[in-house]
Amino acid sequence: MSPPALRVGTAPQYPPLAFTQHGHVTGLEVDCARSVADELGRRVEVVELAWEALIPALESGQIDVIMSGMSITAARARRVWFVSPYLHTGQMAIFRKAEADRLQFSAPALLALTQRRVGFVAGTTGAAYVHGHLPQAQYVPLGSVDEGLQALRVGDIDVFVHDAVTAWRVGDHEADETLTSSFTPLTEESLAWAVRPTDAALHRDLEAVLERWRRSGRLQALLQKWLTFHVRG
Repeated sequence: MSPPALRVGTAPQYPPLAFTQHGHVTGLEVDCARSVADELGRRVEVVELAWEALIPALESGQIDVIMSGMSITAARARRVWFVSPYLHTGQMAIFRKAEADRLQFSAPALLALTQRRVGFVAGTTGAAYVHGHLPQAQYVPLGSVDEGLQALRVGDIDVFVHDAVTAWRVGDHEADETLTSSFTPLTEESLAWAVRPTDAALHRDLEAVLERWRRSGRLQALLQKWLTFHVRG
């Protein structure tokens, strides 16, 4: 009897980690999911979910693991069991290159004083940072990374706070003509996969896969494929 499929939950609104392209879900996390399943001798089933539905889906048994660029936080760790981090990042401020007063967005101490319109994706650590550190800002919650970047381009917001992966994408080899970032981390965060606290076997298997990838260079190759600006920098 063949083993059950590995049901991987992801929210495909976070390029280049997980996103939809030509009708298919792709990205770093999807490549990881397929590679993990191959190593474990299981089929992979990628389950597309809204960001806020990921942890409830794991808790209810709808999925087996979250692979969606999730940051480790104390609140989340009370509900899920994180595997060792595969990437260390942090929140960053993204703003328009032509912004006359861009200095205030470049330095964390100055950003904390802003009264401008600050966008963030609801339910993320970026949202928590804005609410916790920018008390005078005008808060503008948005539904996805791409919505936030578009709102910034057209002037609906003045700065967009999201994690380094998004800032790196803006500054990648296909550099955004309109947007930039100071690339100064506002926080220190780690991204990791997550399983149910009771799923010791899968947690052990995922830890073992990651360790093999680190030793063999497989993890670095995956990061280099999808995060070229980060790797190059």
